[in-house]
Amino acid sequence: MKVERLLQDSMLAAAEEAPSKEAVVTGRERASYGDLLDQSLRIARVLQDHGLEHGDRVALLMDNSVACAASIFGALLAGGVFVVVNPQTKRDKLEYILNDCEATVLVTEGPLARVAASAVERVPSIRATLCSNLPEGFDPIVELEQATAAAEPVPDQPGTIPLDLAALIYTSGSTGHPKGVMMTHQSMVFAAGSISEYLRLASEHRILNVLPLAFDYGLYQLLMSIHVGGTLVLETSFAYPARTLKLIEDESVTVFPGVPTVFATLVSMHERDPLSFPGVQRITNTAADLPAAFHEPLHEIFPSALVFRMYGLTECKRVSYLEPELLESKPSSVGKAIPGTQVVVLDAAGRPAAPGKVGTLHVRGPHVMAGYWRQPELSAEMLRPGPLPGEQMLCTHDFFTTDDEGFLYFVGRSDDIIKTRGEKVSPVEVENALYAIKGVREAAVIGVHDDLLGEAIRAYVVLEPDSELTEQAIIHACRERLENFMVPSQVAFRDTLPKTESGKIRRRDLIEAEPGS
Repeated sequence: MKVERLLQDSMLAAAEEAPSKEAVVTGRERASYGDLLDQSLRIARVLQDHGLEHGDRVALLMDNSVACAASIFGALLAGGVFVVVNPQTKRDKLEYILNDCEATVLVTEGPLARVAASAVERVPSIRATLCSNLPEGFDPIVELEQATAAAEPVPDQPGTIPLDLAALIYTSGSTGHPKGVMMTHQSMVFAAGSISEYLRLASEHRILNVLPLAFDYGLYQLLMSIHVGGTLVLETSFAYPARTLKLIEDESVTVFPGVPTVFATLVSMHERDPLSFPGVQRITNTAADLPAAFHEPLHEIFPSALVFRMYGLTECKRVSYLEPELLESKPSSVGKAIPGTQVVVLDAAGRPAAPGKVGTLHVRGPHVMAGYWRQPELSAEMLRPGPLPGEQMLCTHDFFTTDDEGFLYFVGRSDDIIKTRGEKVSPVEVENALYAIKGVREAAVIGVHDDLLGEAIRAYVVLEPDSELTEQAIIHACRERLENFMVPSQVAFRDTLPKTESGKIRRRDLIEAEPGS
């Protein structure tokens, strides 16, 4: 009987049961479960040899790859806490994250070595930087392949228990700095098991992941695939749709997770030249609402697939899902709580809201985060007393209604955080980048409704009198400072911006001025 207490246990069990089965496939490499285990154990040994102790943080600045997957499990086997950083992250933000979590080791790869090297110069907690495919001239960075080849695949037993942290998942915060969501082994093991259960996943499934492993939706494709003993087909992005579609056929993909922007591209391609992938058995969507208009064309593209509408947030991974058999009768619902959890919509007085009445969604279950890393005040805003003494439940700060059968319907957000392309974006962080552009006097950023993105990022800018900045020039400058998903898609110029009596810019006035607000 397989017992999973720690996040790495499923990988250990799969490697014992089926060592030759493909675990992770990329365009460059095919790793069996035996290969993945060997690499992970060697990385764990290397981490411990470089001073990693139980509970230390291991930051991974890597693209989707076998090396990244092995480094995640290597960090866990060594007793560490893994922190996957988006490979698009620029130096200043990387430096902030590394200092905030006091990372002991940074693992990166060739194309990102320069950014990594410049950031760690100002991170005193870093004891070692390891790099896969290390370019020449980056001493004293350690070449990962050489170090693991020389290491014995026998790390010391760190004594990890399920209550220990497994990961910090950084997400945008209202202050403009990302915040680390603390996830324990038991919460991540539970979430991976619960989601795998309702998606009806099994060992024969082959999951295609085009989402970054730094994004929890992408990360859990790895964890769920390993949990059921399946195969993960990793692609770095959906930038080349034709290549992705070829991969579906070449790799006999059966599960395709996506976000609305991915499915919009497929629907558009299908309208021009019909597509059909009968081998795909599961389609999953989260991050932003899947337009009901996509249901029919997705069934045409994937005629054998169950289509799952879902809702979640990083602080508990997943909240709800809609059974695919109910897609036609509940086309705008995100369903009910995932197995083993409970949700309730509360009104302003803290009472359960009646069906059809708007309230704030609260979540109970083992998947709820332990809090934000070293931010007790922010943690208290999200974690509220539950119905049992000492229990904490998650306040999502999102507005929902229910119908008479208890199905959930998303209404809107109650904070300033923008959710676009499945990622959370802090307006403050984008505004800071705008203020760094010479010629910008004032700036404000809001999210505006978008059927595909969830929300599009719109920047309102007041220029200096002599500035000749254009919309494209501002977008280009932002692209040099921010990850792609944070770059405004629209820039509106104004002579003035609305302000409070104390002179603070009122984003709310800009939001309320939007059509349909």
